[in-house]
This record gives sequence, structure tokens and C-alpha cells, in this order.
Amino acid sequence: MGKSRHHQPSTNRIVEVRIEQSWKEVLAEEFEKPYFSLLASFIRKEYQETEVYPPGGKIFSAFDLTPFRDVKVVILGQDPYHEPGQAHGLAFSVQPGVQIPPSLQNIFKEVTDDMHVPYPNSGLLERWAKQGVLLLNNVLTVRRAAPLSHQGKGWEEFTDRVVELISTKREHVVFLLWGSQAQRKGQVIDTSKHLVLKAPHPSPLSAYRGFFGCHHFSKANEYLIQHGKNPIVW
Repeated sequence: MGKSRHHQPSTNRIVEVRIEQSWKEVLAEEFEKPYFSLLASFIRKEYQETEVYPPGGKIFSAFDLTPFRDVKVVILGQDPYHEPGQAHGLAFSVQPGVQIPPSLQNIFKEVTDDMHVPYPNSGLLERWAKQGVLLLNNVLTVRRAAPLSHQGKGWEEFTDRVVELISTKREHVVFLLWGSQAQRKGQVIDTSKHLVLKAPHPSPLSAYRGFFGCHHFSKANEYLIQHGKNPIVW
């Protein structure tokens, strides 16, 4: 699964997941659970039989680019972009040369207003990920042209656990929860040792209800600085 090229003959075996080592250690128990074996089996079949995004080797890109010990900020998305050439494993991010999608346009508008920086010319968010921003989707794969097609297969349980582990094992992380789904997912976060910032989703349908003007990017940096961490260059 992920970057593994080898077919696993049985779902009874522990699933071999190619993922950054610090995440592999913290999630080791998760990969042994029955639901994850079923999920892995389903995902392999989907990649063999249909067109699925992101590319198989990019499923865990968010984890590979932002090791567990380096997470400073968590941004929760929904599921990957479902059109060709867009998704590459980071929530909201698109590959170079791809037109910036509407929600990301609104994120960039808020960044430019909040941080007084130029509007980016690319929707690639790897530069955020490499600074410690975990760009985590609720569901990590999707069938072409079929949004939410991999919902309810086990990804939600896996990503819920990721959020819970960050909350319990790390301190002073900023969680940016945009929209009702992300806010439900964030209910497990320990607000006594983390900063949780909530706003409407940045989609064109809801951004004007309070996402614009939320100042989450400057607030995140203020909190990081207060706790002795380098701010994010948004």
C-alpha cells in the first residue's frame, strides 16, 4: 500500500505501509487492526481496477513531508481532488501547473490579507508541509470524478487516530478546523495544551460567512512564537 510495489497475498497479515519512519512507529498498532487490513485490501483493488487519486506512491505524502515530531500546525481537509493531475497527497494542495481550485484561492486570499504577503503563483503547498504544517485529508483516496467515493471504507478511523495521537503525544500544536466536518473531527483535541481555531470552510459557498477575516495564519504564528517555535512562512 502507498509506495509498496508488492502485492500482499492475505489480509490476515500485518499490512506493510511505506510511510515516514516516525509516523510508522507512532501508528504501528493502527496498521495491525482488522479495519486497516480491510481498507488496504479495498484500496489495492481500487487502484488495480479503476482510476484513483492521488497516485499510489503519494497517498501518504502529508506524513512523509511532515514527520510526527515536526508537526506544528494541522489543517484538516475532506477528500482528495478527483480530477486528473490535481491530487498529490496534501489537503488543499495541487500539483505545479494546475489551476488553483476555488477553496485554495480563498485560502490564499486570506493569507495575503492576514499576513500582507504576495498572492502565490502556485497551488503547491509542499513548502508549508516542509515547515511543519500537516495537510491531512479526512479520506486519503478517491475514485476519478467521484467525490467521496472512498468514504466509509476505514480512512476516517485512521485519520481520527492521527488527530488523537497528535493531541495526546505532542504539545502546543495549532489545529485549523475549517467547516463542520473538520470541527467534528477535532472534538478529541485537548484544548488545554493545543490551540484550536475554527472557521467556516473556505469554499466559495461559505468563505464569506467568516473564513475571510478569521486571521488564522497570524494567530497560528503568534501561538507558535509564544511557545518557542519558529513561525510558518505562509
